[in-house]
Amino acid sequence: MTRRTDWAESDAYPGGPAGGGETWPDGGSWDGSHGGEREDGAGRSAGGRRAGGGGESGPRPRGGRGRRRRGSTDPSAEDEGAPTSSRAEREASSGDPAERARAICLRLLTGTPRTRKQLADALRKREIPDDVAEEVLSRFEEVRLIDDSAFADAWVESRHHGRGLARRALAQELRTKGVDPTLIDEAVAQLDSEQEETTARELVDRKLRATRGLDRDKRIRRLAGMLARKGYSQGMALRVVRQALEEEGEDTDFLGEDGDF
Repeated sequence: MTRRTDWAESDAYPGGPAGGGETWPDGGSWDGSHGGEREDGAGRSAGGRRAGGGGESGPRPRGGRGRRRRGSTDPSAEDEGAPTSSRAEREASSGDPAERARAICLRLLTGTPRTRKQLADALRKREIPDDVAEEVLSRFEEVRLIDDSAFADAWVESRHHGRGLARRALAQELRTKGVDPTLIDEAVAQLDSEQEETTARELVDRKLRATRGLDRDKRIRRLAGMLARKGYSQGMALRVVRQALEEEGEDTDFLGEDGDF
């Protein structure tokens, strides 16, 4: 198992609900039109006030800007969020395109792992010739500066343990980053159904207290919808929710043995 890394990205399953009803990757659905609230914190705008704000007067820091956080290793930060150039890149810009390509890749890899496709896309945006980009990227792979397999393994470990995402959601995220399907399969194979169900139960247990006092159907919509957004199948989500509610004394006879209606 690879070393855990915190990957700061949205934990909403990309194939999750985009409207009134909750949908699962396996085609099942739950009508959330009467209370399918999003998971606490998901999609919430970062609109909180900073400490010391709210109209206080006083000298501003020189330069008028906040200090950049050091040591940021957010691997989800896309190339668009990075500076458009570095000193090394500017120095190489008027010379050999291979040198410029290497400078671009090294800058993007500093503190943040990237897949080969992410780097290839960045080189294409900067109009590096395809043959030059291919040669540079292949060399980076040879010296293990690019390692899509290690990237996928670390992504799965971190996003499952840190965000509770299921295999379906993890595979979708890795596909969007251009990881080869074979490497994706190998990475998500780290998780089995038993581990997924254990994680799903932990997620429900943490959310359960916040739903107390609501009617039974609304509790089910909230809990099952939260698992759906994280990529869990309909059957597993409703089965885990049923077990959790039964332990609290809720009547769940209207649900089938596998959580079906």
